[in-house]
Amino acid sequence: MTGADFPIVVRGLRKSYGEVAAVRGVSFEVDRGTIFGLIGPDGGGKTTIIRSVVSLLSIGAGEVLFQGRPVEREPAFVRAHVGYMPQRFSLYQDLTVAENLRFFGDLYEVPRDELARRLTRLYEFSGLGPFKDRRSGALSGGMKQKLALSCMLVHSPEVVVLDEPTFGVDPVSRNDFWTILKGLRDEGTTILVSTAYMDEALLCDRVALVYRGELLATDRPADLRNRFTEPLYLVDTDAPHLAFGELERSGLCGECNFFGDGVHITLAPDATTEAVGALLKESGVDSRTIRPLQPGLEDLFLKLMKG
Repeated sequence: MTGADFPIVVRGLRKSYGEVAAVRGVSFEVDRGTIFGLIGPDGGGKTTIIRSVVSLLSIGAGEVLFQGRPVEREPAFVRAHVGYMPQRFSLYQDLTVAENLRFFGDLYEVPRDELARRLTRLYEFSGLGPFKDRRSGALSGGMKQKLALSCMLVHSPEVVVLDEPTFGVDPVSRNDFWTILKGLRDEGTTILVSTAYMDEALLCDRVALVYRGELLATDRPADLRNRFTEPLYLVDTDAPHLAFGELERSGLCGECNFFGDGVHITLAPDATTEAVGALLKESGVDSRTIRPLQPGLEDLFLKLMKG
């Protein structure tokens, strides 16, 4: 397939800020009508990649294509046809929901009769209809994000790019936001989204795990999880920090990572769960069980990050 077959193509992208290499030879394609997620911690290069795709940053090396066109040579085309939502979307706080939407409609030169039809649909789509006369500065964090997304969609872009859109948003609003994104995807919109939340990776059709400016792996979420082939165990304990410290020093574990539900471990050669249990007991660390665990994306990410 050629670059024109994909709405977004990134090939060998490199970008540095002085001596700091922010992106190191990143390559991926986003299929039409799918959600593609850039997943990784803050400072990993996600925002630099996003801004390069929407023509807000010059490209140090490599190539980025948007709808088959080179981003660096045709930035005006990109900005006219993309829906871009940055980490901090600047709404006009003193304007109402309706006034913000009409402003962006005028900005994108949407005809007034067409704008009225689109606003009716956006109110229904986002659930903002009952709040259209409320000033945006008085909205909750989740509702502000929905308004920002609606403003970005007012010109009906075929490609949407979002940079950590649910950062700091409550779980209910995050769920609502992703319901909207999946609805857009089902209607044929192509979506590139970045997030630091591993649970949101499972909502994407394909993901790229990003760390220190490199892609560690790219695939469907379920297929990525299947790459973790070693038996994984959960050390269930009320003292996970103590257990983690003892296990890190013990030499009994291959992988050893602290999680909210305990410590996730793989076993070193010739080690057994019985030996792990005995070590913790001797160290005065109470562990209820050491049981097999289905690996998650975060387990794979931590393994690839260390490797």
